[in-house]
Amino acid sequence: MRLRKKPWIEKAMPEVIEAGFLYREHIERFKGRWQERFPGKEICLEIGCGKGGFITGMAALHPEKAFIGIETQFDISYYPARKAMEAGMDNMVILNGDAAYMEDWFAPGEIKTLYLNFSDPWPKAKQAKRRLTHRNFLGLYLKLLGVGGRLFFKTDNRKLFDFSVDEFKEFGLEIHGLSYDLHHSSYRNEVQTEYEKKFSGMGTPINYCEVVFTENSGKVVTRSPRNIRPEESPS
Repeated sequence: MRLRKKPWIEKAMPEVIEAGFLYREHIERFKGRWQERFPGKEICLEIGCGKGGFITGMAALHPEKAFIGIETQFDISYYPARKAMEAGMDNMVILNGDAAYMEDWFAPGEIKTLYLNFSDPWPKAKQAKRRLTHRNFLGLYLKLLGVGGRLFFKTDNRKLFDFSVDEFKEFGLEIHGLSYDLHHSSYRNEVQTEYEKKFSGMGTPINYCEVVFTENSGKVVTRSPRNIRPEESPS
């Protein structure tokens, strides 16, 4: 969901950029060098971090790890960066850019854990390749995480979830956890996103899946992706 633009953010943005909590330009200079930015810390990535409720919570709980958030919207990227700056976090940074360019920003195997929380479902059939769990993105994640890399996925959208689980299986990922109602399951849920609190508060079940990339991932992909809206044919 695109949030209303706030004019004051453009004036406030330089502060978080100069403090090193938000990168917008020349992000590629860090490729293969994130360990220099976060010495000795395992790199965890969240795509679509929004206002940062999840990533700042995780960074606070796990100071031994580094958390990088990607947010495409300029205005929204300010909020998590500001939270990290105010908290004095030395294990978190926000990238304002499109996740499609991740291969320019990270070297193979540089990321260990990936979080996809309440991603845009892109419900039309012709939009399938934009879904962050589409096999094309899974191929990109495999390059950056490598064998053993973990992906955690949460959504309130059951059709997107079913599509995603199909893609995970077809791509050869090992499913290590799956629930159609996370908040009433035995799975650990350390931090909730802003949307998660909203939807669960309305009684909407939260779907959850944890997968691991293996040596067989991406080698055999045969079936076409499931359409979130089966009644709609691609145009």
